[in-house]
Amino acid sequence: MARRRWTLLRLFGFEIRFDLTWLILLALIIWSLSEGYFPEAYSDLSQSTYVWMAVIGAFGMIASIVIHELSHSLVARRFGMTINGITLFAFGGAAELEDEPPTARAEFLMAAAGPAMSVVLALLFWLLAGALAASAVPTPFVAVVRYLAGINVILALFNCVPAFPLDGGRMLRAALWGWRGDVRWATRIASNLGGAFGVGLILLGIFNAFSGNLIGGMWYALIGLFVRAAAASAYQQLVTRQVLGHVPVESLMTRAVVTAPPETSIADLVDHYFLARNLKLVPAMADGRVVGVVDVRAAKAVPRQEWETRHIAEIMTALAAESTIGIGADAGAALAQMQRTGQARLLVMDGPRLVGILSLSDMLRMISLRLDLDASAPRGTRPGAASPRY
Repeated sequence: MARRRWTLLRLFGFEIRFDLTWLILLALIIWSLSEGYFPEAYSDLSQSTYVWMAVIGAFGMIASIVIHELSHSLVARRFGMTINGITLFAFGGAAELEDEPPTARAEFLMAAAGPAMSVVLALLFWLLAGALAASAVPTPFVAVVRYLAGINVILALFNCVPAFPLDGGRMLRAALWGWRGDVRWATRIASNLGGAFGVGLILLGIFNAFSGNLIGGMWYALIGLFVRAAAASAYQQLVTRQVLGHVPVESLMTRAVVTAPPETSIADLVDHYFLARNLKLVPAMADGRVVGVVDVRAAKAVPRQEWETRHIAEIMTALAAESTIGIGADAGAALAQMQRTGQARLLVMDGPRLVGILSLSDMLRMISLRLDLDASAPRGTRPGAASPRY
């Protein structure tokens, strides 16, 4: 499910976020530039100069990654794809695509936009470095700009490797998809290449570590592990979306929703709802409408000696759009919403009326069954009543 992330800013309507691993990346970049790259390339400068050069270089690299991902996002939006923001993390950044691209052409252009922008940035930084050097600007400033030109070249080349989920792998998948018209086959081929590339990086990391370059070897290995895991999950995500994209929420939801009035005590909630009925979440109902939801965590946060005197109304969470989904939606959209918001259960609404509840476990059972049957589309699942299990 979704990890804790913080928003840095908004650009062109996209949220730029980071998780805690990004701070590790930032610190490692600053350390490696101030202790390794800049002292080796420019040996006659002071340590304090190396530090501020490293700080500027690190933030310039992060800005380059954001612009790279922003290019993907803008092209994706041009083709009607939904991007749920850009997240910075330990291995760079990622534009979060909610759905699969609508066509092979759309995916190819979206994937190519990132490396193309990195090439443009490299050219601009290279020209700027030349202009600064010709103007007798102090060496440290020129050095930082030259570093940013080089790092954008590396960013473009690395992302062009034809290994999914790198941009080159997406371009390869788009080409194979366009050739055969089979996106699942194309994804399997590109993902297998991505997995092989990840293994290659892991082996390169091990070799570097035993050759004395422990830090560099560690990063090669970690990136390899990340690429391999991402490549493996990409194919499974596609299959999951294809399976659930044909399944209506109505056929998976639990219809017999157990609700409680807001004046219910927390003690009754725990004894007669959570424990007696094996529930983890209960909607609070008043005058025939949902006024909030309360879960096990909210009850647990209240001291036990107060359970008899305090009520659901005091601890429930107001009903929010991210906690609900319309009855006409498909399960693929529900899963994407859960992944985006970190919710494990969604209230299914027919207008203002609560008609069911959908849990992640409901969808996992469906995915497992469909994959076991090797079926990518349902054969007329009939909606029916189900016992509470959410």
